[in-house]
Amino acid sequence: MTLSANEKATITATCQTFIDTVLKLRFLPVVNQTPFNYPVDIQGKWHGSKYRFLQRYRSGFPENLGEEFDAPFVRIDWIGQNRFDVQWHRHTGQWFPVHQGLSLKAALKAIETNEFLHPV
Repeated sequence: MTLSANEKATITATCQTFIDTVLKLRFLPVVNQTPFNYPVDIQGKWHGSKYRFLQRYRSGFPENLGEEFDAPFVRIDWIGQNRFDVQWHRHTGQWFPVHQGLSLKAALKAIETNEFLHPV
């Protein structure tokens, strides 16, 4: 079974709404510039059949002032029609499975309510 373009577009739209109405409002209502790395956005991107939630950072360090980079914090892996595994991104770069076989609605609710899955 493969993820259709139609289903991928629907998932993308649902996740973007979740990012805009839940994640950004709760975890990044304003951008606070600091002399260190600081978050400037929350985004989502596909990597194959995995949709990653990323926090975008900007550097405040003098040696690379203004440079930006993405840091994933959670992803949902499409495993079948409206079925997803939720994985947390460890500081080691490894993905750690947290929930399995959830609907998209349940996966997004898990991300919203489980502190473990929130952006830093």
